[in-house]
Amino acid sequence: MDFCHLSIQIISRGSGKSAVAAAAYRAGETITNEYDGVTHDYTKKGGIVHTEIMLPGHAPAEYADRSTLWNAVEKNEKQCNSQLAREIEIALPAKLTHEQNISLVRGYVQDTFVNAGMVADVCFHDKDDGNPHVHIMLIMRPINENGTWGAKIKKINKKPVYTTDWNDRDKAEQWRAAWADYCNTALVANGFEPTVDHRSYARQGKGQIPTVHLGPAASQMERRGIRTERGDQNRAIEITNKEIKQLQARINKLNKWIADEAANPTPPTLADVITEILSRQGQSGISRLKAASQILIFLQQNNIADISDLAKMVSAMQSKLRSVSEALKKVERRTETLKKHVTHSENFKENREIKRQYDKLYAEYEVIKKEGGFLSERKAQKALDAANEYRKDNRPYLALYDNAERYLRDVLQARFDPKKLPPITKWREELAAKITEKDALYREYVNLKDEICKVEKIRAGVKVIIQTEMPRTEPERAPKKARGMER
Repeated sequence: MDFCHLSIQIISRGSGKSAVAAAAYRAGETITNEYDGVTHDYTKKGGIVHTEIMLPGHAPAEYADRSTLWNAVEKNEKQCNSQLAREIEIALPAKLTHEQNISLVRGYVQDTFVNAGMVADVCFHDKDDGNPHVHIMLIMRPINENGTWGAKIKKINKKPVYTTDWNDRDKAEQWRAAWADYCNTALVANGFEPTVDHRSYARQGKGQIPTVHLGPAASQMERRGIRTERGDQNRAIEITNKEIKQLQARINKLNKWIADEAANPTPPTLADVITEILSRQGQSGISRLKAASQILIFLQQNNIADISDLAKMVSAMQSKLRSVSEALKKVERRTETLKKHVTHSENFKENREIKRQYDKLYAEYEVIKKEGGFLSERKAQKALDAANEYRKDNRPYLALYDNAERYLRDVLQARFDPKKLPPITKWREELAAKITEKDALYREYVNLKDEICKVEKIRAGVKVIIQTEMPRTEPERAPKKARGMER
């Protein structure tokens, strides 16, 4: 089974992003954002296979136009940090044709999002690089039955409550599970095996270590032949997974050999084998004596006298391999999580003063705007221009802060306080401990490989002895006199 890639992100004005700009880029179009007057031209973008907008029945028909839709979204979001759209990016099955993938995505989007009341802007990308995928931009604010925009939140007993379930925590899991079902159904319908599983490797019960998600920037660099830290990490994980798989195969061979030896009516003890090897040193030279000595030392150190003892040891090795690989998976996952915690914490700390300054400038604009009057309107416009100029100059830093704040809110939940720093020191210490733990596990893994290699040498020695003990059959030779007469 393959793990399906389905990532979800929020396009937020607070991070310096625009729904209009995002839609223009995904569709390869030119759209002017009426909110700030900026025109976004992406008509030269390649790899766009198909685009369409899917509407629920009560949505205004004019929202089938991309510019009208996303400018309406921008217009109805008043806050400087408003969440404008939710984007879902999904990797498509490379086995299917463009037409088959379009049909697959249409059914999934209609049943999963549109029927729930969302407008979906769907854009298919394929640069013939083996990575066909689709971007699905979804509205965040519901549309009322009369076609007007509804409220995202309402108060019940003075507590804010979402008017839809689109932000529920379990939605991401539901959407991924639904995609896996739709994807496998489409694969079977077109003559392929169902190979998509939305669950992680751990939940699938696989013994391999999961790779980390590269992200768009690292993916582009890797495709250009530029090595990245995440790419190197994935390559190291892939090598480890391959070695674990090979080591398990070697243990399986040893188990089969031991079972075959145990089934022998009169199996020789390993002590007999070693004795025989040593007694034949004159026939085979120093190399066999050296190998036999190493095997004998190994047997003595591990208190192994016969096949049953060796079987117990190999069984213990198998359990050890399973234990080490499971521990490595947990450490890798936690290490990756802690790295994210630390990175976002540092971005939060380094850029929060810039965020404060921007909020201060925008707050000044809102205060002046409320005063009313012609002079206040001019002053308000001047204050808004100052805030927008500051945001423009500091767009990357505000984006880092916004992403960090959203991430930390999700991690810390009720414990998150924007006025306080997250527990960076605690996370750094745990990260250092996990790296040390991972190094120790790799040493255990290397030692286990050495032990398996020694048992394999015992197997090779047994085979040699058994082959040596077999009588040689030579063809009968004619008497000399007869051969002479033939001449």
